[in-house]
Amino acid sequence: MTTLVMFDDERADGWAPFALTRPCGELVFGRWTLRERLERVAGTRVAGHVTRPWLRRYTEPGAPRCLDPGRLSAPCTVWNARAVPALDAAWDDAPANLWVADELAGVRLGAVAGPPRADWFVAPRPRPGLPDRAVPGDWLRHPWDLVSAGPDRLAADLAATAGTEVPELPSGCWRLGDAPIRLGEGTRVEPGVLFDTREGPIELGPGVEVRAGTRLGGPLYAGAGSRLLGGDISRFSGGPCSHVRGEVDHVTALGYSNKAHEGFLGHAYLGRWVNLGAMTANSDLKLTYGPVRVGPPDARRETGLLKFGCLVGDHVKTGVGTRIETGCVVGAGSSLFGADRPPRWVEPFSWGGVPGTERHRRDDFVSTGVRVVERRGLEGTPEFRHWLGDVWDEACRA
Repeated sequence: MTTLVMFDDERADGWAPFALTRPCGELVFGRWTLRERLERVAGTRVAGHVTRPWLRRYTEPGAPRCLDPGRLSAPCTVWNARAVPALDAAWDDAPANLWVADELAGVRLGAVAGPPRADWFVAPRPRPGLPDRAVPGDWLRHPWDLVSAGPDRLAADLAATAGTEVPELPSGCWRLGDAPIRLGEGTRVEPGVLFDTREGPIELGPGVEVRAGTRLGGPLYAGAGSRLLGGDISRFSGGPCSHVRGEVDHVTALGYSNKAHEGFLGHAYLGRWVNLGAMTANSDLKLTYGPVRVGPPDARRETGLLKFGCLVGDHVKTGVGTRIETGCVVGAGSSLFGADRPPRWVEPFSWGGVPGTERHRRDDFVSTGVRVVERRGLEGTPEFRHWLGDVWDEACRA
């Protein structure tokens, strides 16, 4: 079996705010990360990511490392992280140019072929002499596609996932709808929880806790060790170890993120290690009911979406009562607090969130990041520190 590698192309390199801190293959879309989805289709592990140079020391539990493109060797298959293969797509080791929806998604190279050059990954091209093979699937064009298409993808993923449906609900709980409900080993559900599966399945991973007074609306997936603490949580995919409370709708949260207090969060995507303070709330609909625009003030782009809330980068924190505007992008490592409402574009490592404020200082950011992960029982290794420092250096070197 050939070595399987994922890569970020030039478009993925611009996926703010997530491209600063992680390979795009480590973003969740539906039930799994884009990398985990490819692994399910290919039947083998991804060996690593070819991505931005400052992520060379990227490290997270369960994720492969970043690779030097100059050291790749054949046979190998290289696959664009933005290409989303169908779960039932056939896969083999035969050399070929791989196409998704008439666009080149990857190349499978035999033992006698040379690996792609480093500049190939930015703008991939078909390898001459190889046959063409169509792979069923779709493309992610923009980071907000993860929000707009996420719930439908999640519903399809959960419907296609093998697993045993619970024969009966925990004592004192109620159910609406007929879609599957799956509870992982050690899941704790208090009496007074409503499972509404009329719009899709619900799956709770191992060790998930659901407090009384929670309404769960499918499609919904909560990863291992997550805590659902009350409120109306619908069309949500998150975990592991995410804490969620309040009114939450059309939201994806990467692991170890906290929205443990009241407040609305809708049509949003949270990176890892995000902590939203009590009563933090966002808007996901303009007062004009018009399409939402996203981007820095001098380069806003039309999303074509009437409902779109926010993209929140890794290691972002908000103070009590923070109000997040429609279409807001919050750069990684930012700490938003104070009486002023943050702008719709928050630069990475902003301290206070208002234009012209100071940046979150490098040493303080790294030490806080280590303190946060160690509170969750993980180790703030030297390599973890170096990764956070490299990201700060890239964003703030000017």
